[in-house]
Amino acid sequence: MQRIARMKKELVLLTTQPPFGVSCWAEDENFNDLQATILGTEGSPYENGLFKLAIQIPDRYPFEPPKVQFTTPIYHPNIDNEGRICLDVLQMPPKGRWKPSLNIYTLLMSIKLLMNEPNTDDPLMGDISEEYKYCRAVFDQNARDFTSKYALQNTEKMKRN
Repeated sequence: MQRIARMKKELVLLTTQPPFGVSCWAEDENFNDLQATILGTEGSPYENGLFKLAIQIPDRYPFEPPKVQFTTPIYHPNIDNEGRICLDVLQMPPKGRWKPSLNIYTLLMSIKLLMNEPNTDDPLMGDISEEYKYCRAVFDQNARDFTSKYALQNTEKMKRN
């Protein structure tokens, strides 16, 4: 019951005060599954891309982190081909930094930040990480090509938010 009440509050916050370029909504009344979109940041190789994410809320939320996965393919050192994300706040301690005080708003902002500032010290995709570190122009072009191929759709609607 506490989980549902908390999720309602979190979704109200995400609806009434959404972070720029981010939206999130529930797929069911029990708040087990959420969907989110993140608009690629202007000036980044993801610019104008609309990236979709699936969020699964565990029964023990907020004492366990949600499972978040990109459903839109993205070319990124910390996101693999299955859409899994290597981000410390998505993991339980001692390996991760999840805390019950964190929320979906914070997670989505952390993911958006990670999109713009990859953590090449902890990559899921080693070859992409090397490319980012040593051949940045090639990385940027590959990321733009991926974005153009998979994520350029319905972005005008998100820009108005």
